[in-house]
Amino acid sequence: MGGVYDSGANLNLEATLRARTPNATVATVVEPSLRSRFDSASPAWLSAKHTQSVAEVIKAVREEPVNAILISPGYIKRSQIRGVTKLVRGFPGIPTVALVSSHDAVSSERLLELGGSGVRQMVDVTSRTGWGQLRELLADPICPTASAILEKIAPYLEGAAEDFRYFVEILARISPSTTTVRSLCRHLKVRPSTLMSRFFRAGIPSPRQYLSGVRMIHAVALLTESRLSIADVAYRMEYSSPQSFGRHVRNSMGITAGELRDSGDVDRLLNDYVSNFIAPFRSRFRTFHPLESGVTFGHT
Repeated sequence: MGGVYDSGANLNLEATLRARTPNATVATVVEPSLRSRFDSASPAWLSAKHTQSVAEVIKAVREEPVNAILISPGYIKRSQIRGVTKLVRGFPGIPTVALVSSHDAVSSERLLELGGSGVRQMVDVTSRTGWGQLRELLADPICPTASAILEKIAPYLEGAAEDFRYFVEILARISPSTTTVRSLCRHLKVRPSTLMSRFFRAGIPSPRQYLSGVRMIHAVALLTESRLSIADVAYRMEYSSPQSFGRHVRNSMGITAGELRDSGDVDRLLNDYVSNFIAPFRSRFRTFHPLESGVTFGHT
């Protein structure tokens, strides 16, 4: 699920991220018995939205951020396979995983049909290590857009202070569902006034500018790389309304949301973000500690 970006290898933040990973949500279409087992086996940061059908999952991912989807081959009917195809193609940024809990003929046949629908990941929870593999798979809820952002920025963070690298990693991961600096600070465990003051004193653009820019990259990716409507994207990005999203796009980009959808170029927007907010401040990042206070990482 980590895509091309390896946080452990590139930023050496694996231990920190495991201790402070933002909450993730998984949508499921699985047997009732698996729902309860999943809930009991899940870590505190992982929550499940259990549904009865593929159609309900599609509705769920349109309405709120979802980090992964679990589908049981033994639970869904053949008539729902077409919906799985629609789900995988319509939401390529959300990993869809086949959760195998039995090996009867129907389940095996349905698993093959899921593979034909584009499902590329499978976990067998009948094996001794199955649930551990599932937790490991879901432990890094990073979408392809966040992965692309981090891969692009990583070369500019060589030598940067560890807590600033952590700031960038969390920003890329949670910005689609984080609308304010105050919400961001709750994840970072730092007071908003403290964070903003540290950026100001370092002569670096404000946290709000960093957050707004990354949110726009995610929005453009959703508009151009999925089949979501402008209203769907607005609600997925947790704007109060499509009109509010439209105003943000106009204020930030000088164009309408419709024009952004038609001409949106994620690579260009990402290059602009690096040029404006990352590359010019590369040397400052080496001694910039937005989260540290004394020897206690991430606390003020």
